[in-house]
Amino acid sequence: LQKILILLQVTLSVIVGKTLMVLFPNAMKRYILKMGEKSRMNQNPKFSYENWGPTFFSFKYLQFVLKVKWKRLEDEAFEGHPAPNTPVVTLGGEVCHVLDFMKDNRPLILNFGSCT
Repeated sequence: LQKILILLQVTLSVIVGKTLMVLFPNAMKRYILKMGEKSRMNQNPKFSYENWGPTFFSFKYLQFVLKVKWKRLEDEAFEGHPAPNTPVVTLGGEVCHVLDFMKDNRPLILNFGSCT
C-alpha cells in the first residue's frame, strides 16, 4: 500500500512539474536553480543548468525517485524489531550489508562520525 501511495504521489508531482516546465519554462528554470543553490550544486564549476535541468520531471527522473523512495521504506528501523540490513560501502569500495559484519552472537556496534 505504501509503494502505491508513493507511486501516485511521485507520478502526480512529475506530471505537474512537466506541465509547469512546458507552460512556464523560465519560472521553472529559476525554481530548479534555486533548489540547486540549497544543495550547493551551483558551487560546482562544471555546473550547467542546460546539462541537467531538462532531465527534471522526465521518465528517468520518475524511475530514480521511485527507486530511492521505495528503498527507504526497507530501511526503516523500529524499536524492538530487527534492524534493517542496509547496504554499506567499505573503505575499499566493496558494497556489502550491515549485517554481514555480524560475528557469532557478539553485538554489532555502529559508530557514526564526520570528518568535516
